Amino acid sequence: MNTQANINYYRIAEAISYLKENFKSQPDLDELAEKVNLSPFHFQRLFSEWAGVSPKKFLQYLNLNYAKQVLKDQQSTLFDAALQTGLSGTGRLHDLFVNVEGMTPGEFKNGGENLRINYSYAQTPFGQLLIASTTKGICYMAFADNEAQAFDELKKQFPLASYQQKKDEIQESALQIFDQNWSEPSKIKLHLKGTPFQLKVWETLLKVPLGQLTTYGNLAKAVGNPNASRAVGSAVGDNPIAFLIPCHRVIQSSGHFGQYHWGQIRKNAMLGWEAAQIDSAI
Repeated sequence: MNTQANINYYRIAEAISYLKENFKSQPDLDELAEKVNLSPFHFQRLFSEWAGVSPKKFLQYLNLNYAKQVLKDQQSTLFDAALQTGLSGTGRLHDLFVNVEGMTPGEFKNGGENLRINYSYAQTPFGQLLIASTTKGICYMAFADNEAQAFDELKKQFPLASYQQKKDEIQESALQIFDQNWSEPSKIKLHLKGTPFQLKVWETLLKVPLGQLTTYGNLAKAVGNPNASRAVGSAVGDNPIAFLIPCHRVIQSSGHFGQYHWGQIRKNAMLGWEAAQIDSAI
């Protein structure tokens, strides 16, 4: 690491430490830049390059994580969470959750309470699959080598939802993705919760055609943040919809297939199966 890069690293490390210690006072860009002796413009650019997100977005993540801890206390109200996080009111808390987490603070606090989820198990070319849906669309798909364990993972996503083991039309439509004639996955309805960044990565993954591959670096460029390969990798790893959102089509820039949440052997089988579908269609 050269001298300037070393200086920049310590500047960003100092800024992150300052944010973690003072996030409740909601420091602005000017205050942070002054803290590390940079102009606001230079600091904004440097922070985004090193952290993968802007200082404002990083502050939002700190606010959100703290608010979550407050809301986990069943005695705490939304006003308590806003006040203790340093936000001016519940309106700002609401905006924070919707913009970063993809749900309202009330929805986070109740853990999916009043949400009804149908789920079923289905056989696919790559093993048994657990698929779950709400009235809005598919909310979860995961390979279920162990049914009980897979169901426990689903319940962690929506701990207070009510569950019914039932296959519905939304699930049946999604399962057609395994039909070799299926070519329009965009018609399948999805009900996803995630940060705007995660949703953007997952939406971009949906555009990777059958039988083709992409890299974490190319995904980062496609979402408009070429320096965020690591953050893209995390979003890919957090994908809650197996196969349909094709995170298995992402490989390392070196050409290695890399890891896969549901197993390296399964990823290899998927890519081989998709290549065979393309060959049979020619």
